[in-house]
Amino acid sequence: MDLKGSNVVVTGAFGSLGAAVMRGALAAGANVAGIDRIAAASAADAFGAARLYGDVDLGDARAASAALDRIAADLGGIDALVNVAGAFRWETLQGGKLETWDLLYNVNVRTAAAASQAALPHLLRRAPGGRIVNIGAAGAIKAAAGMGAYAASKAGVAKLTEALAEELKDHGITVNAVLPSIIDTAPNRADMRDADFSRWVTVDQLTDVILFLLSPRSQAVTGALIPVVGRV
Repeated sequence: MDLKGSNVVVTGAFGSLGAAVMRGALAAGANVAGIDRIAAASAADAFGAARLYGDVDLGDARAASAALDRIAADLGGIDALVNVAGAFRWETLQGGKLETWDLLYNVNVRTAAAASQAALPHLLRRAPGGRIVNIGAAGAIKAAAGMGAYAASKAGVAKLTEALAEELKDHGITVNAVLPSIIDTAPNRADMRDADFSRWVTVDQLTDVILFLLSPRSQAVTGALIPVVGRV
């Protein structure tokens, strides 16, 4: 996909998927900024020309706004936002804690909402053609046991995607979400040692779909919730 000259912001940038999206966007010619809650110094050698912004709590609206404003100033504007920041917990309701529901709402939904809200003034200045891509989950469609809190939070991401797509469609800004199944990452392999990893979605496969949604060729696609489930 050709993203030459596009200014792309990726949240949750220093994790497995965020890193793959940053590398893919750089390879496609974009100017890339990565935001994460951990310190940027821990990732400084991994992303070449990408600008890294660490120690940012995207659940804090002021921190999100300050980070996006700084990035827009540094890059000369923002054309696209990829909301990767998120977390997973497996926990049954019977044996679990309600605090887990609050945690996953804050990390999965609130960060996407806060980052999108902070990016909107910058996206609107460069409209039409802006892009927001959210990371949902296939579990939001059909949740398994122990995934109630996670699935509910990702369902919130899906509805945020649909509502924001309607809000922005007359401005030419598209908002879509990908819904992966299990992503093939080192932590997931460690947690599920007996699984058939070949059936999972790789970060590169998921990145390819995200890059399409960032590209000019996806202009007719908005409000879509796109399953990317491999053979799970």
